[in-house]
Parts: sequence; C-alpha cells; structure tokens
Amino acid sequence: MNDPSFLQSTLEFIEEHLTEKLPLSRLAGHAGFSAYHFHRVFQKEAGMTAADYIRSRRLALASALLLYSEESIMDIALELHFSSQESFTRAFKKVYRLPPGKYRKLMTNMLTNEGGDLMTNQQTNGWFLSGSHPFHYEMGTDTKVVHQGRCSGYLKSKTVQDEGTFATMMQQFKSEKYKGKRVKLSAFLKTENAAHFAGMWMRVDDAAGDMLQFDNMSNRPLSGTMNWNKHSIVLDVPQHSAAISFGVLLSGQGQIWADGFAFEEVDQTVPVTHLEAEGVLNDEPVNLSFEEGLSL
Repeated sequence: MNDPSFLQSTLEFIEEHLTEKLPLSRLAGHAGFSAYHFHRVFQKEAGMTAADYIRSRRLALASALLLYSEESIMDIALELHFSSQESFTRAFKKVYRLPPGKYRKLMTNMLTNEGGDLMTNQQTNGWFLSGSHPFHYEMGTDTKVVHQGRCSGYLKSKTVQDEGTFATMMQQFKSEKYKGKRVKLSAFLKTENAAHFAGMWMRVDDAAGDMLQFDNMSNRPLSGTMNWNKHSIVLDVPQHSAAISFGVLLSGQGQIWADGFAFEEVDQTVPVTHLEAEGVLNDEPVNLSFEEGLSL
C-alpha cells in the first residue's frame, strides 16, 4: 500500500490532538483500520512507528514551550503525557543533547529575531533565495515553529502586493548519485495565510540546463493555514541528467515552513509525480489558413 492520503489524514489528526492521549486504538479508529493493520501501514508510510512519531512531535513542542513559555518543566512533561519529569528529561536529552533546564537557559540567550535568524545575505548553508521578486520575501531559520529538532526553515512575504509574485528557498546539487534511479523527496511543510499558492518543488536538468523532470505540487497546492504534514515528490533521474534542484516556493502573500527534507531511492512501483511540460504533438499541421473555428 502506498497511500499519501492515509498518512496525511493521520498526521493531521495527530497535530490536532497532540496534547491529548493518543493510544494506537484511537489512531486506528480514526483511520478505520484494525490496530495491527494501522501499525504496519503507518510504519511503512512514515518510516517510524506512530508512537515514535508522536514522541518526536511532542519533544519538538516541548522545546518551543521551554523557550517561549514560563511553564515549569514538570507541567510541560505532564501536558505532553510523559509519565514523569525524569522520563521526559531522558527523552529530551536523547534528542537535544541537553537536559530541559539547561536547554532553556542556554538556548534562550542565543535567540534573535523573535525566534529565528535571518539568513545572512539571503544565503546560508547551501540554501539561497530566488524567484520572480525575491527582494519582496525573506527566508530564515525558526526555532519557535519546528517540526522536529531545533529549528525549521521558513519563507515569508514582506512587501508582496501581486499574487503573481513568487519566491523560492532552494538548493542545487549534482545528480550523479541518483542517475538511473527513481527518487522520492519528502519534507514536512506548514503554512500560514498562504493567499495564493505554496508548496515544495523538485527539478531534474541535463548538462545544457534543459528540464527533464519537474513537479511543483501545482496539482495539489497548499493554501491558507495548514498544520505540519508530510508531502512528497517522486521523479525519475535519467542517466543523462546533470543537476537536481529543489526547495519550497511561495506565490503571493503568506508564509511556509519546511523541516526534515529527505531523499530516498524508491522502486518502480511508486508512481512518479512528474508534471508534463510538453504539449501534445499533432500528427499533421492544422489550420494553415487560420479559417477553422473562425466566428463571423
């Protein structure tokens, strides 16, 4: 089974009820599966068990609460359904390498820009800003809105007026490792007040810069305000390819966050999401005198 709608519906349910008890039976009931079948399918689709996923999301929420609230560590632990402050501390330290109290002290002093850092010169660590009017947008890292770990990346509008204006936070790399393979790009995305269109994209080019494969989620766009969910693009990387580009894009006003980008090779049973860019060729030339379909 390869059903993105099942995974997205389940992740959406988890986000809406993250501070509530979420036993396997409740998740399975929401999905309409038996507990055994739900566990097996979720692990296959998400790459981890539902319990591990929920724990990782609760720890990410805990990191934000430690930095941006005055709740006690005990209250945070109980709110996120850890059995004790000790069990919460062990789990938190395993991911963040610091106990919660020390994390709160050290990281609070490092924060700038109200929870994030603007990427210097709109470029850092491989990511850069591009698009039709990139100067109308801002990209950076956010330590307050995070899916997992310590920070996420964001792209937001600043002085955008026209919905036709767009920008992308992107990377490019050589395709050598993936030539002749089918590749799945996944990431967790979140949007806020995306007025027109937001999404993830991926493009495979040859040495001349001509496009071989492309998908920008235009047939499944994100808009408005949407909570964290996992989205994927699957493309073939031909042997004569040279470069792969990818990132997130935002058209018009709003903001999009991205976290946990991952590339993986998949087999031929996983359908590609490639959007055909070429028109359909006619067998013969048509309407050479321009008279056909003329209305007088």
